[in-house]
Amino acid sequence: MSANDPRQPAAAKPFVPPVVAPEEMPVDYSGFLAVLFGIAGVMFRYKLCSWVALIFCAQSLANMKNIENDLKQISMASMFAIMGLVNNYMGLARPGTKA
Repeated sequence: MSANDPRQPAAAKPFVPPVVAPEEMPVDYSGFLAVLFGIAGVMFRYKLCSWVALIFCAQSLANMKNIENDLKQISMASMFAIMGLVNNYMGLARPGTKA
């Protein structure tokens, strides 16, 4: 090492993330939007809402911070999204539309 190196390897400490209570965690907006778009896709039979809900589910799954609470929300949102897609693509046609 160089004599002019200001770093001190003996003073280095590993990073320890602070402990945050589940009640104080920030809101998972992508999970919330996934639930909203999933419900809209199922109830109103909008294909785009179901696809967007599936994308938000994947984003929420990738950014999951609290496994217990977030996994419940993601699983519910993904079920709504998949149910909407199955209903839209394999279900009965809407009245007044040509298949």
